[in-house]
Amino acid sequence: MKQTTKPTSDQGDVRINQEAIGQGLRRLFDEVVNEPVPDEFLELLRRADERLASSGPDLEEGA
Repeated sequence: MKQTTKPTSDQGDVRINQEAIGQGLRRLFDEVVNEPVPDEFLELLRRADERLASSGPDLEEGA
């Protein structure tokens, strides 16, 4: 007959800690996603797009 084991208090503590870490990571991710993109970075992206567009279709196919 197969016995079922109840989680020990240590296993419960580990589970609670994992949930707390997961919630903290989700909060941090949400904060980072909602931060504005710096103007300098947007300028770099714009210049990169311009270079890619002016270099011809060969480089764009590899993207």
